[in-house]
Amino acid sequence: MLPHTAVEISGLSKIYNAYKSQPARQALYDLDLSIPAGSVFGLLGPNGAGKSTLINILAGLVRKTTGQVKIWGFDQDKNPRQSRAAIGVMPQELNLDPFFTPRAALDVQAGLYGIPKSQRRSEDILAMVGLSEKADAYSRSLSGGMRRRLLLAKALVHSPQILVLDEPTAGVDLELRQTLWDNVRRLNQETGMTIILTTHYLEEAEKMCDQIAIMNHGKLIAQDSTPNLLAQLDGKTMHIQPEEPVQTLPTHPDMTSSLNKDGSLNIRYSATKTSAEEVFQMLRQNQIAIRDVKTSQADLEDVFLELTKSA
Repeated sequence: MLPHTAVEISGLSKIYNAYKSQPARQALYDLDLSIPAGSVFGLLGPNGAGKSTLINILAGLVRKTTGQVKIWGFDQDKNPRQSRAAIGVMPQELNLDPFFTPRAALDVQAGLYGIPKSQRRSEDILAMVGLSEKADAYSRSLSGGMRRRLLLAKALVHSPQILVLDEPTAGVDLELRQTLWDNVRRLNQETGMTIILTTHYLEEAEKMCDQIAIMNHGKLIAQDSTPNLLAQLDGKTMHIQPEEPVQTLPTHPDMTSSLNKDGSLNIRYSATKTSAEEVFQMLRQNQIAIRDVKTSQADLEDVFLELTKSA
């Protein structure tokens, strides 16, 4: 039976020992995290939040200090080979051998996982990431975007149930970013592969992820579905373009007003406490005629900043 959770973490802590002039440092504090199988899961947090340490522990590159980690139902301590085989990691760093071709790099990666030649899918994977025409070119001759595609291809060689994408679109152009997300959606929808994504592009996480966890200072400060996280901030802003310049800002106990340099007016209010009609009524009382209006509401960036600030 397939597990309900792709990754199950309980009580996970990591302390880096003192080294030379560097003091001991705790990177993770008693972390509990559950990632549903088949989901696209966002792991967000500011620099130094502990995301890279967590990913490296999942990949088996860093030893945890305390806690339990299960990957696809396999305990990392009891079944290290099975747990590592269940996960593929596309790292943030471009760690490629410059003298290997993409085809050779995939063959070496497949050999490391013990995949027989008859079962390797190198050509299919190269085609999926758009590197078929560069299959026999040295990696050092590839562009930065092509190298990122090759990192994704290497992570898929052993057909993992879980794919970790660590800042996959950092420094890439819009076309490659769109291609990458198309591939990720297809993998998730067609194969049921669980995707774990870290990114600083919060609009990507808001668009792509079913669930999101936010870390700060080595601790988990929030985990919920993306709609539920966005609902935590019910603030809306009405952007008013008045017919005539506003001389005095309107005041109301349930609203805040601000004036932009172009003469437009921003009215912030709580969507659960105040209706749009009440905003219009307040404007009429202040004799402000409206030429144009639009509204915006809190996005994931607002939620992220609010949660990390309070933490």
